[in-house]
Amino acid sequence: MCEGLKRDYQLCEEIGRGRFGVVYRCISTISGDSFACKSIEKRLLSDSTDLECLEKEPKILHLLSGHPNILQLHKIYEDETSLHIITDLCDSGDLFHRITTTTTTFSEPEAASIFKPLISAISYCHRMGVSHRDIKPDNIIFDSRNKLKLADFGSAEWFGGGGGGERRTMRGVVGTPYYVAPEVLYGREYNEKVDVWSAGVILYIMIAGVPPFYGETAVETFEAVMRGNLRFPARVFRSVSSEAKDLLRKMICKDVSRRLSAEQVLSK
Repeated sequence: MCEGLKRDYQLCEEIGRGRFGVVYRCISTISGDSFACKSIEKRLLSDSTDLECLEKEPKILHLLSGHPNILQLHKIYEDETSLHIITDLCDSGDLFHRITTTTTTFSEPEAASIFKPLISAISYCHRMGVSHRDIKPDNIIFDSRNKLKLADFGSAEWFGGGGGGERRTMRGVVGTPYYVAPEVLYGREYNEKVDVWSAGVILYIMIAGVPPFYGETAVETFEAVMRGNLRFPARVFRSVSSEAKDLLRKMICKDVSRRLSAEQVLSK
């Protein structure tokens, strides 16, 4: 194990496992505070895309450090076999678990308590010139104080614009069925408003209990997303306010020029 990591942190139990490595709870030998250590085995990185994601995510997390609702990067250690990334410890589950285990839909105040810090984090990313590109409930996690943290920036892209620099559009099919914006699936150039679409879908699911676009297979789901025919079934949305439905229409809007920006959503 990396000598610097052994000196600065005591590794404890395993709390997660992914395609490239293991996440441990760890304790700072200096402060006694708990953190998460994501240890990635380099031999499992099979191609240049994996390597690019590995290199890009810490840089983006470092750029975004400081916002209370974005997972904070604290330290990086590297040895011959592994990369070890120290981040906030978020041991209170993710939004996907909360959505799938609740017996009822979220009330509007409950949904707002999650949605507001999420859109604040997204807006901050966009001000810094970063698009997450994979906003979904699995990547929205909670720490021991129940504070929301936006995580997993492996698909994120820097589009510029932060600090007044030149902006550029993005390409590439990334994202997850149900949440991906239609312009991504069409293979067009797109901008950071893909994150607004995804956040709108999450808000819809919290309020309705079902996604706005779905199919029996991933292909059918993608086709429904590309049609973008947003509906508000009366049996589900009878008690939902007109303000909430209006916000959803302006976020899950196929016409990107009419779709709200994250900053505009935040000001609503």
